[in-house]
Amino acid sequence: MARSKLLKEGDAVPDVTLKGAGDRPVRLRDLVGQKVLVVYFYPKDDSPGCTAQACSLRDQYEDFVAAGAEVVGISGDSVTSHEGFATKHRLPFVLLSDAGGEVRDAFGVPPSLLGLIPGRVTFVVDRKGVIRHAFESQLRVGEHVRRALELVRTLAREGEAATGASAAK
Repeated sequence: MARSKLLKEGDAVPDVTLKGAGDRPVRLRDLVGQKVLVVYFYPKDDSPGCTAQACSLRDQYEDFVAAGAEVVGISGDSVTSHEGFATKHRLPFVLLSDAGGEVRDAFGVPPSLLGLIPGRVTFVVDRKGVIRHAFESQLRVGEHVRRALELVRTLAREGEAATGASAAK
């Protein structure tokens, strides 16, 4: 399968289904609408960088929720691996399994380090299902969280302004 180009601002989130907790299918598009989505692709459960990123998201999770967002992590690890990773690190957000890499390909997430490691990319998807931000960096894991939270807060302010403007009419 040919790898697609990395999705960017203005692209629609792909209509894909992954395996969630208990092997239940989760359609990503079904999560769009009520909240802004922070969808982050990471290489591997329990690796040092991925653990740091997940724990940083965990530590700021309430800030994401307060700003109207939900966090979804995706890697090629199994559902069982995700369940252990989430329990071990008390992760409050959804982890989804992309064992075959089809969803990674649909988002155009490239491998890194000479193609040996799955890439690390964070997408922020607005309530209409449009990607508003994509940040790619294998090593700057904290930057993924900082940038995503900053944009989620901006989208929340824009939503409040739009709601206030329509209510005033």
